[in-house]
Amino acid sequence: MSAHIALSAPIGSIIGWSDGTPRPPERHRKKLSAWRTNNSSGRLIRKQGERTGGKHAVPPCFTLHEADYGAGGVIAIRVRRTFSLDTSLTFTIIEPPAIGSFRVFDRAGDHAELVHLAASRPAVEEWLSRHGYPDAVVEEVTTDVVAANIVEGRAVA
Repeated sequence: MSAHIALSAPIGSIIGWSDGTPRPPERHRKKLSAWRTNNSSGRLIRKQGERTGGKHAVPPCFTLHEADYGAGGVIAIRVRRTFSLDTSLTFTIIEPPAIGSFRVFDRAGDHAELVHLAASRPAVEEWLSRHGYPDAVVEEVTTDVVAANIVEGRAVA
């Protein structure tokens, strides 16, 4: 499916992307590394509509959180990938967020970004006590949210 499927998915979904090429064997490390760039998955953390700046229009895009790298509980590198609707990659919804889970956004509004997905409200409170997000917005994932996004293609901030 095209990138439009990712824009119809609820924030917090796991989205996979692919360029359609077969996976190289493990022994071809450089080819495998290049292949993984265009064939991976990540959690949908942000959606943005079309933006204009002067004479140029930037198409709608979405951002996926692919991985964190670090040691000893300290994240040194956070890998995020942003894709626009005009990408040639194909996307699939691997897993929507679980009904009853809680999404934590860094702020309210159109530019909000998902920073955590928790299984319960107490887990959210515990996570927020350890992380510095004073303007955090917590939102429960309901059947209405998941169904509306997948069926109607609406974006949820």
